[in-house]
Amino acid sequence: MKTKYRYAFQEIDSCNFCGRRTEKNSVIGQRMNSSQGMRPERKSGISISVVKCEGCSLIYSNPQAIPFDIQDHYGIEPESYWEDDYFNSQSNYFSWQIGRAKKFINFHDGMTALDIGAGIGKCMVALKNAGFITYGVEPSKQFWERAVANLIVEEGHLKLAKIEEVQFPPESFDFITFGAVLEHLYDPAEAIEKAVYWLKPNGIIQIEVPSSNWLIPKLVNFFYRIRGTRFVTNLSPMHEPYHLHEFHLTSFKRLGQRLNFTIKEWKYSVCKVYYFPTFIHPLLDWFMRKTSQGMQLTIWLGKDDKK
Repeated sequence: MKTKYRYAFQEIDSCNFCGRRTEKNSVIGQRMNSSQGMRPERKSGISISVVKCEGCSLIYSNPQAIPFDIQDHYGIEPESYWEDDYFNSQSNYFSWQIGRAKKFINFHDGMTALDIGAGIGKCMVALKNAGFITYGVEPSKQFWERAVANLIVEEGHLKLAKIEEVQFPPESFDFITFGAVLEHLYDPAEAIEKAVYWLKPNGIIQIEVPSSNWLIPKLVNFFYRIRGTRFVTNLSPMHEPYHLHEFHLTSFKRLGQRLNFTIKEWKYSVCKVYYFPTFIHPLLDWFMRKTSQGMQLTIWLGKDDKK
């Protein structure tokens, strides 16, 4: 049986993005410290409240469960975290994102890029092959070791650290990317603030996060409700993949008002359909695309001219 990790529980008094007080927001349900399945009321464990901000639709856990050692969550072998096909070589990996970034920044060889949450280095390799001078940050020792072994990058360009610990000079990068990172952070607004500080005036930040408007959790939560429980499927603060936040387009609009950035472009992606019979997937896929209720929000941020 897997050993449960030890946590400190930190009360959250306000929304991380817009600052609305937690007591003014909605508690949408409870989330257990393990996969809940269809009958969570039959399981035992620790559960914490899941809150949706009424000001910007950010979803967050309250309290936040903070492990005594961050390596308890991410100090694992890469093969146990990603599916097998992630390790296959793909010539077009991250190519759409790189293409969009190059158009935003009027690219020329030698521009600088930073990959926050570099994992095993696939994005860094793609950026380097695309002509960027590439840097990265990765908090997992195992992922960092694999990346260093696989990468052909300049020595010292991949830092083993959390973003909270890293410092770069102001206006260092033309392109900064957060791929599936912000949902894991205890203070995602602070991470974006640092990225804006590191971004050059005409640079671009690309972010991929789970959407707080995704249709599938709404349907699963409705199923839990009609069974008479208060559980929800949003987030996973104490089990893989350790998600602490879900984000809405409005969340970024509100944050941009105080952090000196502007939304340049955004899109919702459907990704996978979970929990439902395969024959209904095409209908769900169509509906999510039609109503912008897909699983993932991709957003592009630019630095404001004003000081």
